[in-house]
Amino acid sequence: METLLIPFSPRFIVLTICAVVTALLIGFGIADRKIFDILLIPILIFGALTLLGVRDLMQKGHAVLRNYPISAHIRFLLEEIRPEMRQYFFESEKDGMPFSRDIRAVVYQRAKMQLDKRPFGTQEDVYREGYEWMHHSVSPKTHAEEKFRVTIGGPDCAKPYSASVFNISAMSFGALSPNAVRALNAGAKKGGFAHDTGEGGFSPYHREMGGDIIWEIGSGYFGCRHLDGTFDPKAFARVASEDQIKMVELKISQGAKPGHGGVLPAAKVSEEISKIRGVSMGEDCISPASHRAFSTPTGMMQFIAEMRRLSGGKPAGFKLCIGHPWEFLAICKAMLETGIYPDFIVVDGNEGGTGAAPLEFMDHLGMPMREGVNFVHNALIGINARDRIKLGASGKIATAFDMARAMAIGADWCNSARGFMFSLGCIQSLSCHTDRCPTGVATQDPTRARALYVPLKIDRVHNYHHATLHSLTELIAAAGLEHPQQLRPIHFSQRTSTTQVQSFAQLYPALRPGELLEGTEDPRFRDAWRMARAETFQPAL
Repeated sequence: METLLIPFSPRFIVLTICAVVTALLIGFGIADRKIFDILLIPILIFGALTLLGVRDLMQKGHAVLRNYPISAHIRFLLEEIRPEMRQYFFESEKDGMPFSRDIRAVVYQRAKMQLDKRPFGTQEDVYREGYEWMHHSVSPKTHAEEKFRVTIGGPDCAKPYSASVFNISAMSFGALSPNAVRALNAGAKKGGFAHDTGEGGFSPYHREMGGDIIWEIGSGYFGCRHLDGTFDPKAFARVASEDQIKMVELKISQGAKPGHGGVLPAAKVSEEISKIRGVSMGEDCISPASHRAFSTPTGMMQFIAEMRRLSGGKPAGFKLCIGHPWEFLAICKAMLETGIYPDFIVVDGNEGGTGAAPLEFMDHLGMPMREGVNFVHNALIGINARDRIKLGASGKIATAFDMARAMAIGADWCNSARGFMFSLGCIQSLSCHTDRCPTGVATQDPTRARALYVPLKIDRVHNYHHATLHSLTELIAAAGLEHPQQLRPIHFSQRTSTTQVQSFAQLYPALRPGELLEGTEDPRFRDAWRMARAETFQPAL
């Protein structure tokens, strides 16, 4: 008896109704041919639902569909639109990750040169633990007229580069669409700032627009490699000597997935990507987890010196997310032993990342940007090398306050990736890795990429950069300063509990010049410095 009642249970009643209605409609149509044409569409609808229910019962991939034929599809539909529902209807202005609605809105407004002011006071809880603020002066300065810039290039650099303090962070063609690359690079040219290629190579879309380029070389050596994947110095020299390329950057690791390689499947290696990256058609395009051109800190410094030589003396440096402290200090020891110093270092934080990464890597691997920048800044002070090496910061930077905070704890300039993606129209749909980007930014589908209208987006990239620097100018002036390089940890404070506040000077204590060479007792550096060796990345235990 219970078996006979199963079709009428709540789990199966929708399928039963559809089947019964289909049978009745067919019966009425056969009985009265005059109304058959009227009933045809309802028959097709309920018949299709019945077939769907039968398919749900027979398939083995989804248990919920086997138990709730037809009706369970509502669950999958709601799950599909859940991110959009949260974003559009339930998030407050300060909610939303990785970037809140408020941050996204201010980027959109600045990119469109719309009013970016907020009424009625802050929505921040200024008494919550972790709240941060910048100190102002009772004697503020007049707003600076200059566009803040920093000269990158040490004593060994023949062609120093005067860079904006705000530039486009590394994003590869292949991850971004051709139109996105065009708009970013042309916006950089219009605003006089730099555009990092990412490790995907210096593409025709970068060349086409003529904006200043930072050419990033990763472990795949794309655009400067032999077919077996090893570094090709002749190919590197040929590309790096182009006037449009202002700096060359060696990528050691990135914030989203430090220590993790990457694979572009053979099916996605188009003829265009094959040509740009220098990889074979029909084969997986592999970015190894580590470099093959060197395997020791000393070798790394020698490789950077070779990059500088092959480029004709342009600034050469490297980018990394800090992991084991002794490994970076081993690089510092290699600088001292070889006498070879990079012209710049870009520190990426584990909060960075425009591409896709395994959850464990994205959430729990690598040092956050602020701790990483301050660690590198102090390490360079500790070996008396800070004055010759410029330091860039990359990792969830979108506003002038983000920039000022990073520069107060050691950065000379800042890079932003997702901020500039927002200026292109990115809506944080979190579909970058699916090739179904709704705004044409992160896709190789030409039918989707065409939605990004390049002439309009060029202006928005430029506007966002201009408005953000203008806001930085106002912050600097309000603090009684004239240039962001004057920012120090004493200019910022953080609430460490509801009743306690500490300045960044207390939270990020500084080393003395040469302190590592003298033998520091600072617990952040003491043991790691003793473990570091110039001849290997392995610690001396």
